[in-house]
Amino acid sequence: MRRYELIFILRPGLGEEQINTVVDYMNQIILNENGTIIDFNKWGMKKLAYTIKKEIQGYYVFCEFAGTPAAVAEIERKFRIDDAVLKYLTIKTADAITAEGIQAAIGETEARKAAVQQSAESGEDEGADVEELELEDSDDE
Repeated sequence: MRRYELIFILRPGLGEEQINTVVDYMNQIILNENGTIIDFNKWGMKKLAYTIKKEIQGYYVFCEFAGTPAAVAEIERKFRIDDAVLKYLTIKTADAITAEGIQAAIGETEARKAAVQQSAESGEDEGADVEELELEDSDDE
């Protein structure tokens, strides 16, 4: 198995049901090829840097998974056919990943999500982090 990151942009006019349909067939292809989804995030509606197929916004989806090259080829084939998909990009991040590596990556992802949720619940001020970063940068000059 190899490790991949996949980002795709869907048309902004799609309903939640249509977005879920595209996501479901992508997930199903990965699982049918004995792959594992490590991380999955719907980033939501974002403004595009340039127009794509006459659209100025798109719905972004990110997926990190372990799978086979055949799964990637099938996902990209489906994305080329589907009019709902504006753009997609698949990146191979590792040539080989073991079952232990997959479990470790899933654990890291869950820990990162838990930390983000915990910081959001505790109401930490993100502006303070930006100020600290700016101060550190000014010291380096």
